[in-house]
Amino acid sequence: MVYERKKAAALKYDKGYEAPVVTAAGMGIIADKIIENADENKVPIVYNKELADLLLNVDIGDKIPVELYEIAAEIINYVMELDENVNESSSNK
Repeated sequence: MVYERKKAAALKYDKGYEAPVVTAAGMGIIADKIIENADENKVPIVYNKELADLLLNVDIGDKIPVELYEIAAEIINYVMELDENVNESSSNK
């Protein structure tokens, strides 16, 4: 049986950014800490092994490569929809 270490990366994107920026990336214990930190701060977590593998090759603080724009846009759109749903449900109380 082959055991594969857990991998994780964190992206930051604000309006006006040319592309998302990698703010954290790592394997094993570091990946666990990235996921734990996101969970504690109520940052949405998207599980995508292939994307995590690719993001581990990007230096922290660098923009993601053009080849990842499409998948990153899908994730950003998903997170924005989650934020809108949370804001709508809290304003309806």
